[in-house]
Amino acid sequence: MDKRLEQLKAEYHSIPIPDELDKVVHKALRTRPKRKNLFWKAAALTAAAALLLTITLNISPALANTLSDVPVIGKIVRILTFQEIKETKNNSSIEIKTPAIEGLDNTELQNSLNSKYIAEGKELYKQFEESMAALKAGQNGNTAINSDYEVLTDNKRILSIRRYTEQTQASSYVENKYDTIDKQNEILLSLKSLFKDDRYIEVISEEIKTQMKQQMKADSNKSYWIEHGEPGEFKQIKENQPFYINADHKLVIVFNKYEAAPGYMGTVEFVIPTDVISNILVSNLYIN
Repeated sequence: MDKRLEQLKAEYHSIPIPDELDKVVHKALRTRPKRKNLFWKAAALTAAAALLLTITLNISPALANTLSDVPVIGKIVRILTFQEIKETKNNSSIEIKTPAIEGLDNTELQNSLNSKYIAEGKELYKQFEESMAALKAGQNGNTAINSDYEVLTDNKRILSIRRYTEQTQASSYVENKYDTIDKQNEILLSLKSLFKDDRYIEVISEEIKTQMKQQMKADSNKSYWIEHGEPGEFKQIKENQPFYINADHKLVIVFNKYEAAPGYMGTVEFVIPTDVISNILVSNLYIN
């Protein structure tokens, strides 16, 4: 069993998954016919799914394979769970669910996002293997890694996806990553791209500080690092601060655990009122 485990792990590291995914996606899109040829469209997608499943089978000895559709975005763009890794060893565990985007005509964007998602999963598995080696050497304790994704917004214009990873080893750390896509223009939105200039950094930061103070005044259990000179003092958001656009077409700014508040606060979010930023938005196409 151990010999087979090592063999599968070796196979996992040797599989050029991003390249395979690119080939699958490119083939599916290249052979995607017009609406009247639905049979051939289904055949191309089925072939792509079959190859992805074949790749997945070689990734982990304790693999739960899924290629299940989650919310269908319109009639074209879909999010697939094409890879799910579950493994437990020596009281340590890893569970990774990797998304893939299918159906964008902008293959450069689609392939880039899918390769990024796969690379993130591979990096987490690498960390798990390193933790197992350290555990065997008596250098650390048990490890638990859980990574999943969630579709936050799915409407005619916007697709917002959150990928989150929780790692536990003595203490727990949660990291969230977001992608927001304009499905009609098929572009990946950045926070900066939504605004006319860099004024958004100061405007949003001041609004967040106001909300922090209001929340602490209303609830003594809430705490944020906003006092001058306080360790970890929040001064302003980053140019590329994590964000998403919610179902109400509002901008939501996100801070990961420990970024702007004590650990017990976990991940914190702030919905920015549109009237606060309306005069510096490039347009009201996404936020209104």
